[in-house]
Amino acid sequence: MNVQPYLSFEGRAQEAIDFYKSAIGAKVDVVMLFKDAPPDMQANMPNKDKVMHAAFHVGDTQIMATDGECSGKGSFTGISLTLNAGSNAEADKLFNALAQGGKVNMPMSETFFAHRFGMVADKFGVGWMVLHPKEHG
Repeated sequence: MNVQPYLSFEGRAQEAIDFYKSAIGAKVDVVMLFKDAPPDMQANMPNKDKVMHAAFHVGDTQIMATDGECSGKGSFTGISLTLNAGSNAEADKLFNALAQGGKVNMPMSETFFAHRFGMVADKFGVGWMVLHPKEHG
């Protein structure tokens, strides 16, 4: 069993996928547009050129995405995605890439549980926690 995030970008999914490809090395598995659905299913669908369903990998984790109802603004409150980096340099690189056009909620710093830890909302409003954890035994 596993849990996979499914994010609704409400009209900006392809832009988000492209951003994650360049910022954090996401690898696209599939992108299906609304217009790819069978014609008899398209009657009540929003913008036909938007993303109906997409899946991409960040490391070993698959993240799924959609444009949902194409309302114009996704809402990602109350949840964050966590990136575990293998080094301080990798943590800083990932954090800085995600912060481009976004909002830093907690700058990268050392904490009692991580060599590097920071929190950022990317330019789509998706919350990320980036860390290089300390070993605990």
